[in-house]
Amino acid sequence: MLSDRHVCLHVRVLVHACVRMHAYVYVCGFVFSLHAHTAAGQGYELFPQVDAYARMLAAKHGSEFMVTNDPREAVRGANVIVTDTWISMGQEEEKAQRLKAFAGYQVDMEMCKEAASDWVFLHCLPRKQEEVADDVFFSARSLVYQEAENRKWTVMAVMLSLLKEYTPTIEQPGF
Repeated sequence: MLSDRHVCLHVRVLVHACVRMHAYVYVCGFVFSLHAHTAAGQGYELFPQVDAYARMLAAKHGSEFMVTNDPREAVRGANVIVTDTWISMGQEEEKAQRLKAFAGYQVDMEMCKEAASDWVFLHCLPRKQEEVADDVFFSARSLVYQEAENRKWTVMAVMLSLLKEYTPTIEQPGF
């Protein structure tokens, strides 16, 4: 645990069972006592090995972790609302099925009324209209473009770390 002066964020993730997105949020976030609630459409819940690893990390670091099929429940009290694409490259033939499974998951201002008063919105891009409404995506609470700009600096940091000796300090996940 960090000192009692650290800030504890309540992040709510509204995505399908996307290993990459969940791994980032859970592995990095739980180490810093992030609380995460995830909502996924029926049949698109976390992979069992990701769920088990996330629960182990949450318990180890005193974080809160919840998985639900109700997006409004997941958003309740959130400081940060994150969503990801529902249809990734190579999944185009599943579009109709996925849109049906995620009906009611669009992040809009009505859903965000459940969040904390200081909520912000993140999305990894590219954004589809069915994932997030314009009133959220283009609002002052959206940090999507700042998030996208940070990718350049992240890539530069990774490249720098690859050019020098490095020993990881966090255990590698087994999934």
